[in-house]
Amino acid sequence: MSATGDTGEPRGPVFLDGSPSADRPSGTDPARQPRRAGWLSPLLLRLHFYAGVFVGPFVLVAAASGALYALTPQIEQAVYDHELHAPAAASQLALRDQILAADAYVGPDEQIVAVRPAPEPGDTTRVMYAGEDLGASETRAVFVDPATAEIRGDLTAYGTSGALPVRTWVTQLHRSLHLGEPGRLYSELAASWLGVVALAGLGLWVTQRWRARRKKTRRPAASGPGYARTRSRHTTTGLWVLGVALFLSATGITWSEHGGGNVSDLRAAVGWTTPAVSTDLSGAGGDAPDEHAGHHGGGAPAGAVAATDVSRGAFDSVLTIAQDVNVDTGLVEIRPPTEAGAAWVVQEIQRSYPTEVDAVAIDGQTMQVVDRVDFDDFSLVAKLSRWGIDLHMGSMFGFVNQLVLFFAGSAIAAMVVWGYVMWWQRRPRRGTRRVGKPPERGVLRRAPWWGAALALLCAGAVGVFLPLMGLSLAAFVVVDLLVGALRAPRRSVPVR
Repeated sequence: MSATGDTGEPRGPVFLDGSPSADRPSGTDPARQPRRAGWLSPLLLRLHFYAGVFVGPFVLVAAASGALYALTPQIEQAVYDHELHAPAAASQLALRDQILAADAYVGPDEQIVAVRPAPEPGDTTRVMYAGEDLGASETRAVFVDPATAEIRGDLTAYGTSGALPVRTWVTQLHRSLHLGEPGRLYSELAASWLGVVALAGLGLWVTQRWRARRKKTRRPAASGPGYARTRSRHTTTGLWVLGVALFLSATGITWSEHGGGNVSDLRAAVGWTTPAVSTDLSGAGGDAPDEHAGHHGGGAPAGAVAATDVSRGAFDSVLTIAQDVNVDTGLVEIRPPTEAGAAWVVQEIQRSYPTEVDAVAIDGQTMQVVDRVDFDDFSLVAKLSRWGIDLHMGSMFGFVNQLVLFFAGSAIAAMVVWGYVMWWQRRPRRGTRRVGKPPERGVLRRAPWWGAALALLCAGAVGVFLPLMGLSLAAFVVVDLLVGALRAPRRSVPVR
């Protein structure tokens, strides 16, 4: 997005700077002016402008809430310290005794969905139950002191990440603005357009820096007019966070309802799905897991009904067997069968590097291993997908990963604000207009045939693969045509 002067000529974009030179001096003969720039830079500027104006608020909310989400693990540890931690002890009770204590607390009719043993001394064990009053992907988590079986707390957990209420609230804000499934359209728009706006801004910066033959700007200007200072901050910040912005856009799309579905279909078509441990004791195989469950739902469904005859002592047995096979990390989830003819699953849930997500399925009757999945055997695409999700969530490299996401999200939010400030600062000083005019119209009309065809082909491909972005792009075009038609000067017929 950009601002213009009284002449209506484009002056500066919002996200990554690429503003043309200042207006020509007054009194200069227009006939002696150099020809206008080519078609590509003005096209990028116009796309940058409209996307920034209309999608900027969505990007702002997504970036700000994402920055806040990056810090929620530490917030969660502080807010729920009593539930998450217990006095460290030299020995622990068997899982059976811990689960029985949780059963006595919640009542005999509650069904266990999963158990997460205490990963380290000083941590608590989570016994997770289903419930009719819970939402999608929610479980009732009872926290047990592994040394004494004391109940330390009772909270609602969300997804396979086990997010507790504070982090869940931030997650739902980032995901859907707490508006449910319709609210997910906002985050899909933000993720789709963030990459486009960033690339358009980069293209503007490259083309105009090449024309000006100037040195690259790496730090914000410390002084100068208000607009120049804002533009310098905006440009420099955009260059530094460009790679992270593109990464967040690409990985964010995979979570979206429409574009993400197309990504999943494409991966399935080319055989790039993630291996899943099969719980079918008949040998029919299982479905691929939801890789995004740790952030945007998934995990043990609230409506799952565990078998009523599940032995509490079997949790210790299946964990021991899994540890002999391929489970070698403290972060583990044990899931009992949800129906007759299904196996137990012991799944590693360590998402930090090195990634530990091995899983094993065990027949509860014979205590034999019926299937196993090892992360080392994942295809490269499946590994990259897993790592991309974990980087997006800030879990792969711990606090360093979180800091990068926090500063990147804050920087993207600041660039949106600076963009609107630039639009305001470049408004005409005279007249009634409150903000600058949009960049020039009719760019494609002076483009070569192959350029116009390429632009239309790209727009069509985007519309098919990212339907929501395609619809919003079509809406931009319709609005632009209507505004142009209303503002077109009417030809006057001379009176003889």
